[in-house]
Amino acid sequence: MTAPRRVELAAREHAELGEGPTWDPAARRLVWVDILGSRVHTYDPAGGRRTVMATGQHVGAAKPRAGGGLVVNLRDGVGLYDEGGAAFRWLVHDPTPGRRGNDAAVAPDGSLWAGTMRYDEAPGGGALTRIGRDGDTTLVIPRVSVSNGTGWSPDGALMYYVDSPTRRVDVCRVSEDGQRVVDRRPLATVEPGAGFPDGLTVDADGCVWVALWDGAAIRRYTPDGTLDRTVELPVRRPTACAFGGPGLRDLYITTARTGLTRPHPLSGSLLVLPGAGQGMPGVPFRG
Repeated sequence: MTAPRRVELAAREHAELGEGPTWDPAARRLVWVDILGSRVHTYDPAGGRRTVMATGQHVGAAKPRAGGGLVVNLRDGVGLYDEGGAAFRWLVHDPTPGRRGNDAAVAPDGSLWAGTMRYDEAPGGGALTRIGRDGDTTLVIPRVSVSNGTGWSPDGALMYYVDSPTRRVDVCRVSEDGQRVVDRRPLATVEPGAGFPDGLTVDADGCVWVALWDGAAIRRYTPDGTLDRTVELPVRRPTACAFGGPGLRDLYITTARTGLTRPHPLSGSLLVLPGAGQGMPGVPFRG
């Protein structure tokens, strides 16, 4: 079913590759990144206040930390900023020529699951790695091409994952210790011509919302993989979505301009679909 288009502009920007929206409940703001612009953005929907912080290198994701500040998935590894961004230190420093960090998500246990990819998107050049609070690493899914959307079911028993060139949203069972996944299988496949699955979020009903790069839409899949809602967008390249705002009812959508010869005026901006559904409270990184 196609929902009536009610998408609004939240923050006008010209991000090259906007990504990774995340609601920070402590600060009551949305955090998102411009990967190729090497910037972390914040947006306060109540007051309209916005901030921008330069990271010095490509940044795939930024997530709130339990003690304040941000954990960031950078080109050369995963690092930590303190509150306000004045101090930085590496948690995992692993520079690899031709590779960068991409999307990331915080698991129910407070660990960071960070994806990587090669700049040339070579098959098997990326991975999904679990990073603990002290920087200990566990390889979760090796040999992926473009590690993208990652999220968990409301009870934490299932993990959803996107390796974009496969055109699939996959579902896996999570081990009891929360550090591994097994039984990976397709939940849904995006048909040719409809774009590529990118970032995702899971709502309180266990449904998966996924942005379609080159598909100008957000889709919502039920836990059994049934497509039950499509939100059409004015921009060609939405990248990810997340619930935020009062009561976690509004769906925020990041977008990209990169690679478009005639981008829509809203490409690169932060969009919002008010009252889209019911999100789940996020977990901050415990490092």
